[in-house]
Amino acid sequence: MDVEKLTEISEITEKNGICLHMSFFFCTFARFLCKEMKIAIIGYGKMGHMIEDIALSRGHEIVAHIDVGDAFDLKDAEVAIEFTTPSTAETNIRKAWEQGVPVVCGSTGWDAAALMEEDKRIHQKPMLVWKSNFSVGVNLFFELNKELAAAMKDQPQYTPSITETHHIHKLDKPSGTAKTLAEQIGTDVVIESIREGEVPGTHEVRWDSEEDTIVITHIAKGRRGFALGAVLAAEEMVRL
Repeated sequence: MDVEKLTEISEITEKNGICLHMSFFFCTFARFLCKEMKIAIIGYGKMGHMIEDIALSRGHEIVAHIDVGDAFDLKDAEVAIEFTTPSTAETNIRKAWEQGVPVVCGSTGWDAAALMEEDKRIHQKPMLVWKSNFSVGVNLFFELNKELAAAMKDQPQYTPSITETHHIHKLDKPSGTAKTLAEQIGTDVVIESIREGEVPGTHEVRWDSEEDTIVITHIAKGRRGFALGAVLAAEEMVRL
């Protein structure tokens, strides 16, 4: 159901004297339109727990939790969501493929591009969705970064740089998000990586010249945005 149809329904309800709060209205229809999924969570740390909470709130079922040392049994799963480590991500994905289960992967710091190309070659429909960051806000930030980088091609007086700050538990450095931002800019970009406290994630792109500085920044307030984006990606994958 598209936005035009939802608007039509909203107008009908108003004509009949039915007053609906719009956020509740769209949330209700989003849940109605979303097929209930059977999800396996691979990696049951903080992100895994948050993914579980969001998936359950959207009417899905968690059929497996797989962490270090657990049996890798996905027989009841329609899709797996994987947030583990750079050293285990590819193995986990291949194990899921062996059981015919597609994977949404948010692990960074490994060569995901090569496995995505392999996925295209050997599978009739996508069996892997990987992003350096699943947050809706970050993906909007990516689009803004691309637009700014394109505008700067005719402004050689500006030099780009990136600073990313994360919690001390993050294993990869620089972050996958920072690498994506640098790739979008398309030139050699200095990336400064800072690890401190429990910072969920801050990314800053600077363009410096002798005259002025342009800065765009994304600040995550928690892990929920990353988890929600992964669940939304899983919903889309199951619909394919």
